[in-house]
Amino acid sequence: MHAATVTETRRVVYDDATVRGFVWFSVVWGAVGLLVGLVIALQLSFPALSFDTSWLTFGRLRPLHTNAVIFALVGNMMFAGVYYSSQRLLKVRMASDLLSKVHLWGWQLIILGAAITLPLGITQSKEYAELEWFLDILVALVWVAFAVNFFWTLAVRNEKNLYVSIWFYISTVLTIAVLYIVNNLSLPVTGLKSYGVFAGAQDALTQWWYGHNAVAFFLTTPILGIMYYFLPKAADRPVFSYRLSIVHFWALVFLYIWAGPHHLLNTALPDWAQSLGMLFSLMLWAPSWGGMLNGLLTLRGAWDKVRTDPVLKFFVAGVTFYGMATFEGPLLSIKAVSALGHYTDWIIGHVHSGALGWNGFMAAGMFYWLVPKLFGTKLHSQKMADLHFWIGMVGILLYVASMWVSGVSQGLMWRAETADGGLQYPDWNAVINSQQLMYLARSVGGGLYLVGWIMMAWNLVATAMSGRAVTVETEVTVEKAVPQPGEPTTTSILGSKPVVISLLGMIAATMFAMPSIGLAVLGFVLLAAVFAFAGSMLFHSTHQGRHTWHEAIESRPLAFSVLTLLAVLVGGIYELLPGLVADKAVPLTANGEVCVQPYTALEIAGRDIYVREGCYVCHSQMIRPFRSEQIRYGAPSRIEESMYDHPFQWGSKRTGPDLARVGTKYDEAWHFDHMWDPRYGAEYSIGNAGQSIMPRYPWLFDAKVDTAVVADKLRVLKKLGVPYTDEQVAKATADYRTQADAVAGRLAAKGKKSEPDSEIVALIAYLMRLGKNLEPAQGKTASLQGGK
Repeated sequence: MHAATVTETRRVVYDDATVRGFVWFSVVWGAVGLLVGLVIALQLSFPALSFDTSWLTFGRLRPLHTNAVIFALVGNMMFAGVYYSSQRLLKVRMASDLLSKVHLWGWQLIILGAAITLPLGITQSKEYAELEWFLDILVALVWVAFAVNFFWTLAVRNEKNLYVSIWFYISTVLTIAVLYIVNNLSLPVTGLKSYGVFAGAQDALTQWWYGHNAVAFFLTTPILGIMYYFLPKAADRPVFSYRLSIVHFWALVFLYIWAGPHHLLNTALPDWAQSLGMLFSLMLWAPSWGGMLNGLLTLRGAWDKVRTDPVLKFFVAGVTFYGMATFEGPLLSIKAVSALGHYTDWIIGHVHSGALGWNGFMAAGMFYWLVPKLFGTKLHSQKMADLHFWIGMVGILLYVASMWVSGVSQGLMWRAETADGGLQYPDWNAVINSQQLMYLARSVGGGLYLVGWIMMAWNLVATAMSGRAVTVETEVTVEKAVPQPGEPTTTSILGSKPVVISLLGMIAATMFAMPSIGLAVLGFVLLAAVFAFAGSMLFHSTHQGRHTWHEAIESRPLAFSVLTLLAVLVGGIYELLPGLVADKAVPLTANGEVCVQPYTALEIAGRDIYVREGCYVCHSQMIRPFRSEQIRYGAPSRIEESMYDHPFQWGSKRTGPDLARVGTKYDEAWHFDHMWDPRYGAEYSIGNAGQSIMPRYPWLFDAKVDTAVVADKLRVLKKLGVPYTDEQVAKATADYRTQADAVAGRLAAKGKKSEPDSEIVALIAYLMRLGKNLEPAQGKTASLQGGK
């Protein structure tokens, strides 16, 4: 039975000032992020471009580049699209102008904070989550302001049913809050330093649960929502398939959250977690391509416009790049493919095809369509927009193709062996420098993309100057539903057949997930649950094509949000809970010695310097169980070796070699010379096979470690479960000085003068510790008592 309706007319004035603010900030910050990216790309060919300056090194600027592109360029673009489209789709002004302003300016304050702190080395070293604890709090507060404003607007909307774009926005608002808070849980040591609550494999799993799904729910779902609104508007065509959009949305939000472990394939992570990530990554092919096809087929009958309309050019190319990236992602999640591609430049190409092609082109298309409407005028120059498209397209293709060639070449060269079983390319620098032509091509491609972005900025400014800011005032017809007897309530919807079937499938999956019966059965059950959910919805469809159950939840934001959150949380719980609740055990040697000892106070200080300088950006600490890696680096890494690492240092890219066993390969004097000048005084020339492209670190030889906080660091780590005794915490400063004096003494004996409290001594002590854990005996463990 359908509810009766009463109609009335209301006058609405949209808040487009906030939209304009987000647009301009996206354009400006985007140019900054792209420029920093070009600088660090050139540094891989010309390492002198760091100018021996701490805040200009690759390790410190690379996190600034990624944060600027993700959270400044795409973030501001996403918020502009959400604010503009939500008001039109809900036929109401945003609920609170104050919260809109708090969101706009608070977000820019966060970005400014990142632009200051990251080059200064104030970082947690977690990819896409580098910001320290005080900025994390600000992120949470600003996101809450956004969420309250968004859901408040849903509550006072003048349109009963929620359009597909709003579905994707809901998933973004809810999921990013969960992801960011969980991954950034930490205990502060000082005003600028904290340690995350997770360590080692737990931290790795949590980080890539966040990292992968930051891509999913910050760079994908909101942009899909923008696609579903702006692409039909620009093409003047309805969305191709409402039914396909339903399947696309629910399958995507359910499956995406499980796929994080595919970033950790062939590592020390338990095999069940790796296989789980691979399985769900492969399943993501279907909904991702369903969304791409839904977008492209929306243009049916309007393809002739693509030839002349730059907006549609950008949208079509952006959606196509989305399809390419979501094909390549599952491909790279296959263990055999990951074994070749992981840690190489192939991953860099994959990431940038999504960031520049999907996000960047969707941003450009939206801006070219939106800015003329925000200022009541026409686009200043369509020819320049067309030129921007072709310059940007050539730039992306040059960038991605060069990284594909470089990445595959690196992967093959790293594993190549001679006839007698040795490495064919034992010299690391020779492998990296063999790809310098590809690095230069990448820089040219990135430079072209930046030129196109600057052209767009000029075109948009000229457009705005030719008009003036428009305040849109419109009359909307509001249909107020009058509840009828027998009409389903929110409670009855949450207890309906599709929800019950899905919950039963999840319970069955739990029963199969815990015993070691095999992930094949688990995958089958979960797949059955997904198809039962979809099938149940289709069962409720009539022959006229109506979807009564889904239409019911579309008109109830609370029910829709609860179901979305449930679909997201179940994957996170299954993925993270086993690792978080497992008892920690310390492996023992045959003689009963503990294999893994916590870091000393000096080594902790050195690890913090390692993190500050961004060494994790170029070096991994995870030797995979491959013959070639064992020959090059040593024995494969064991899961317990990083159990006291807050944060974990497994890495995601090898511009330099793996360092998991570096403490067993070189002496302290070698590290001293290497940090002073990786090229040992020789003049660098591009392509010189034997020369390192690592920057110099002369400031480490003069800077002093703040020994006053050494005991505080151990005290916080003890609270987090590292088994320091109270005596060790009390003696931390004295122990630091004793070990530092010993290291400085050994360096002095080899003619390397350094002060015991210098940062270089602490860093060397940390590097010398890596790989010196003892071999465990089979099955012998002792419970971790947390310092008791």
